[in-house]
Amino acid sequence: MSDTKLLSLGGVIVATALPYYEDATAPAGLAVDYDKYAEHCRWLVDNGCRGVGPNGSLGEYSSLTDEERRRVARTAVEAVGEDGVVVVGVHGPGSHQAKQWAELAAEDGAHGVLCLPPTMYRANRGEVIAHYEAVASAGLPVMVYNNPIDTKVDLTPDLLAEIAQIDGVVAVKEFSGDVRRVLEIKEKAPGLEVVAGADDVTLEALLMGATGWFAGFPNVFPAESALLYELATTGRLEEARALYEPLVAAFRWDSRTEFVQAIKLGMEQVGRYGGPCRPPRGPLTDEHRAGVTADMARAIEALAQRQAA
Repeated sequence: MSDTKLLSLGGVIVATALPYYEDATAPAGLAVDYDKYAEHCRWLVDNGCRGVGPNGSLGEYSSLTDEERRRVARTAVEAVGEDGVVVVGVHGPGSHQAKQWAELAAEDGAHGVLCLPPTMYRANRGEVIAHYEAVASAGLPVMVYNNPIDTKVDLTPDLLAEIAQIDGVVAVKEFSGDVRRVLEIKEKAPGLEVVAGADDVTLEALLMGATGWFAGFPNVFPAESALLYELATTGRLEEARALYEPLVAAFRWDSRTEFVQAIKLGMEQVGRYGGPCRPPRGPLTDEHRAGVTADMARAIEALAQRQAA
């Protein structure tokens, strides 16, 4: 077994949002702001998060050019340096594309990769396994990503038991929303780290034995998210619940279609830069904007009261 099995991909790793600035010559009139992105990655690690995850769905990887996508990953690696881990999204329609992104991530100094099953195609069991074999052959630790809502491919616990046999596969980001799966995965694939993938079931997953949180809303609340993880994983349930409950309404936006726009708006509500999204994501409707604003206001008020206490 290779040394890739030795690296844990647990802890709080933030699926980073990507800032743009207006530029008529860029795709959709929006250019990636690499300087702001680097500062954001650094801010997350400085506020207690273990690392960052560039080029995930939250990072709008599918709306980037190949050149932009690679530069985003390199920017994250350079910004974090030796102070955290970088787990690069290498999602692709086919194994040859995902493998190539994994090879580039290895070349650029990433610590691991996050990978969906084949996108834009409902792959069967054998195709899913072949996909991850190809990605793992690049040599970096692999966190497989179960998101049956978007991919229509469900990495069930019994399938994960097979995938976990691939040398280099070390973790699964579980986004089905079914917290019952945490224990079932641990039973059927005991060597596989289970990472909470949906923010609004994070505490439940951690209490069932998940060892990581690959997260969206820590873009907004990094220090508080790192504290929540610490409280949950050290058995301080009463404190963890008190911190978590006022945040859950905001966290639920992480599981909705408009999660990228919602998290970027949340960032702006705490004084960070969020900004627009590239197509196909458009601006929030008035109704959604009001909902995010209200849910975030509750979270911000609760955290302010906690700090004042």
